[in-house]
Amino acid sequence: MTAIASGGFKGFSPQALAFLHKLSQNNQRDWFHAHKGEYEQLVLEPALDFISAMEAPLAKISPRFLCVPKRMGGSLLRIYRDTRFAHDKRPYKTNIGIHFRHDAFRDIHGPGLYFHVGLDECFVGGGIWHPDPAALARIRQHLLDQPRQWTAAKRVETRLPGATLLGASLQRVPRGFPPDHPLAQDLKRKDFVLARPFDEGLLYSPDLLEFVTETYQAMQPFMKFLCASQGARF
Repeated sequence: MTAIASGGFKGFSPQALAFLHKLSQNNQRDWFHAHKGEYEQLVLEPALDFISAMEAPLAKISPRFLCVPKRMGGSLLRIYRDTRFAHDKRPYKTNIGIHFRHDAFRDIHGPGLYFHVGLDECFVGGGIWHPDPAALARIRQHLLDQPRQWTAAKRVETRLPGATLLGASLQRVPRGFPPDHPLAQDLKRKDFVLARPFDEGLLYSPDLLEFVTETYQAMQPFMKFLCASQGARF
């Protein structure tokens, strides 16, 4: 790995995951309010330091993906769950979610780069998660129009150790697309996300920045293809 300036980021503390574990056992507003100082010290502040440290390396990969170290409205996803239409009424997420979104899109459903720390898994990823029907149709059409580019983009999955394509797929090729196409399995996809897991121990090291940066660099062909499918610059 090549050296990357980490600024104030020296890695997350094991206490960050310990806090998330306690939150999973006490997922109630009163408990969280009583322990909000711990959340800010152990989870929020290190996450913002990580985002700040990623600004320079991410700008070299693509200036289109925003790296915003803000408590609200930035790259760090809210810990508060939207429970308005959910059967699960637990008010808080028990993971650290970071989304470096493309500057042409407003939310997580556009092209973006991800960083996820959960109690059961940690991964770095990139792609488009749950695109709306129009965006999904554009991806599928671009796949038909540029099959060689898609094949090259998808090859990142085999070249990047541990990486895999995630997400849901349809049972059949959607109406309007050729069911016997050589890329039929990809036409069925409802999500286009490439994820690379990593061991928890890497969280506690400044080397995390290099791992994330090198992963994003390797994902460039994949992300370029998805951006092009939406008429967006990379």
